[in-house]
Amino acid sequence: MKEIPFYRPLIDELEFTHIHDVLEGNKPSKIDQFETNAMKFLGAKHAIATYNGTAAMHLAMCAMDMKRGDKFICSVNSAPTVAEVVRHFDAEPILVDIDADDFNIDIKKLEQTLEKEAHKKLKGIFVSHVGGQPSDMDPIYELAKKYNVQIVDDAITAFGASYKGKKIGALDSAISCFRFSPQLRYNIAGCGIMTMNDTELYERAKLLINHAIVSNGWDKFGNLGYIYDVVDIGVKYDIHEVNAAFVLAQLAKMDRIIARQKKIAAIYDKAFENCRNIKTPVVKRDHIYTYYIVKIDKNRDKFAKDLKEAGIFTGLHYIPLHLLSYYKTKYGLKVNDFPVALANYQQILSLPLYAAMSDDDIEYVCETVKNIAKHHV
Repeated sequence: MKEIPFYRPLIDELEFTHIHDVLEGNKPSKIDQFETNAMKFLGAKHAIATYNGTAAMHLAMCAMDMKRGDKFICSVNSAPTVAEVVRHFDAEPILVDIDADDFNIDIKKLEQTLEKEAHKKLKGIFVSHVGGQPSDMDPIYELAKKYNVQIVDDAITAFGASYKGKKIGALDSAISCFRFSPQLRYNIAGCGIMTMNDTELYERAKLLINHAIVSNGWDKFGNLGYIYDVVDIGVKYDIHEVNAAFVLAQLAKMDRIIARQKKIAAIYDKAFENCRNIKTPVVKRDHIYTYYIVKIDKNRDKFAKDLKEAGIFTGLHYIPLHLLSYYKTKYGLKVNDFPVALANYQQILSLPLYAAMSDDDIEYVCETVKNIAKHHV
């Protein structure tokens, strides 16, 4: 039986070349190259690579001086990492329901939440760009300015996505957080990256990323200088050279990867347009299709099970935060507190879509999905 994993990276000789350079001790640093190339690709002023996307988010909170009792607004439809990094400071995530079509934060409900939660303890808003389709940023920035809060992009699945011609990471957010490491248990290599245009914020994040150590520099072998000091409570989130080598190669192919993802999405759209029981993604803005999220009108779990039995593995993006045991118990949340997210959760299913898929893989997914949908009850 043919098997289609939910994701696998597109790898060619470029990854091997960069990694070989690192193992041979060749310079310059792949970390420096990756950060520089990412800044150019996104159009950002500053970039800092971290060892994964969650580290980028947590470092963002550190740089913004998050404290106990502070509040940060989050979409209820986001990866668990978003609210998690807020809770690590004993701060409070304030959840907001979503738009039924693009799965991003609902602007009207965001405004209602800001009116309700307006307080000096409210630090900012995590804006998730779900599956590679950006949120509607102009009204969000207007609200942020009105209520004097900062925007942090949860762009974990939106590296390369654009809003009105500018890439996420080059807009007016305080910090944008991205991921190059997919949700694999056994990652080959991975990386997070955060971008910002504020130099003071950048310098603070750069200080904190390596234990807040200051010294007279590093020797030619990469060892810390003889005299050093620690000036704050930092973290250890910097990336390794081998990982940087891998993601540097991935970044070089990013335009090709995104173009391939959009091509596959167009094939899926056409294949499923009259497909019984399936609703294809609603596209409101530029969509790079990191995830291809469909809605199954009934019995989604049976549909996913049938796909798995046919060798096609799927994802779920996301289980709303208020249904997860920790947040449900901690904040006394009820199942119906976020009705749109709940209704979406009962139907959504992410199909495999990635640049490394062959044409045969794509055809197999299309035919299998259509066949299962035809007989689905």
